[in-house]
Amino acid sequence: MADYSGGDPMMRFLLPVLALFVALPAWAEVNIKEMTTPGGIHAWLVEEHSIPFVALELRFQGGTSLDPQGKEGVTNLMVGLLEEGAGDMDARAFARETEALAASFRYNASDDTVSISARFLTENRDQAVALLRESLVNPSFDQSAIDRVRAQVNSIILSNQKDPRDIAGDAFAKLVYGDHPYSRPEYGTQDSVADLTREDIVNAHQAALTRDRLYVSAVGDITEQELATLLDGLLLELPETGPALPGSADVNLPGGIQIVDFDTPQSVVMFGQPGIDRDDPDFFAAYVLNHILGGGSFESRLMQEVREKRGLTYGVYSYLANKDNAYLWLGSVATANGRVAESIDVIRAEWDRLRTEGVTQSELNDAKTYLTGAYPLRFDGNAPIANIAVGMQMDGLDPDYISNRNDLVNAVTLDGINRVANTLMDPAKLTFVVVGKPEGLTGTIKPGG
Repeated sequence: MADYSGGDPMMRFLLPVLALFVALPAWAEVNIKEMTTPGGIHAWLVEEHSIPFVALELRFQGGTSLDPQGKEGVTNLMVGLLEEGAGDMDARAFARETEALAASFRYNASDDTVSISARFLTENRDQAVALLRESLVNPSFDQSAIDRVRAQVNSIILSNQKDPRDIAGDAFAKLVYGDHPYSRPEYGTQDSVADLTREDIVNAHQAALTRDRLYVSAVGDITEQELATLLDGLLLELPETGPALPGSADVNLPGGIQIVDFDTPQSVVMFGQPGIDRDDPDFFAAYVLNHILGGGSFESRLMQEVREKRGLTYGVYSYLANKDNAYLWLGSVATANGRVAESIDVIRAEWDRLRTEGVTQSELNDAKTYLTGAYPLRFDGNAPIANIAVGMQMDGLDPDYISNRNDLVNAVTLDGINRVANTLMDPAKLTFVVVGKPEGLTGTIKPGG
């Protein structure tokens, strides 16, 4: 979960600069090659040899949702330990070696994935990949490191228990996902983390880092043959298969308001309704619709109505949340306790107005201009491109999506987006979780209910 970059002062400066500015000549020219290694590992490669630098992205599907019941937090703890010693190196030796190679490794766990991001210079590629391999294939999971990282995780859990945003997120997840693993805290609880053993961590490692749920992308100064050799050497000793993934979540969005009492002058509100599958033919209409509703910063309807006209908040937003096993349309706002009720009323009114009246041609045109203009800016270096490419694979997209994505946005018509607004937006299922001491607001959903 840490990021080490460079032992030499000049190299520590150069590596982040390279990561930021190693860009392809033009976003439309991103040429993705699909390849399969002799060992059977599928990967996407974008060759860019102008600067001797490579960005490698690995994604393992499953993430913290693989945590067994009662062992919540074990995948997160395991991932936090991958850089805390490997082979015959302890944590300090591993960090020193990473710095000496001017490499950068990042390890992260979320509810659907375990992610590993690696950045290294061509001249140090073999040594950097050998070091990364040790952390993935041969982590030591030393007891002293377990105790140290466990203490760090407990500190995060205690901090989250005092943060109204984290409290709102946990309460919303429990309400919406019920018994599904998505309802469990990714970091675990103090009790669950305290009870985790080294054996639990080893089992989590064997369950989470498996080749049957692996997605790979690489961008930079490396050929197809070189990448094939690199990936087989790096990954073939990982387990071939893992446990079954969780099934689809039966989401509970009953409409109404749940209040979680918390002593704070400003309430935090999470709200949501059912969303839309990424593969649905109407997805892009919904995507543009969300931009108009709450995804377009100060130009969105929610920002105009809640902040600009009424001054109820500094910020309010919405977004389509597409998890592997659930599709939601979510949003959030924070405001003074005395203004929460009015904020919710305005959000509900805008939700209903957009459903019944639709958007205007001017709003649609402005949204298309923004979304198509902003898209190329994402491809501003090897690392962002590698990240986008691995995400495309996980979403089941083709390599040519980069070239035709803006065409899909521009294909959204006024009749189409207003049809989707009328059929997808569902004020009756718009569900709010409020954490704070809201005034003049009555909860209609009991906590835990």
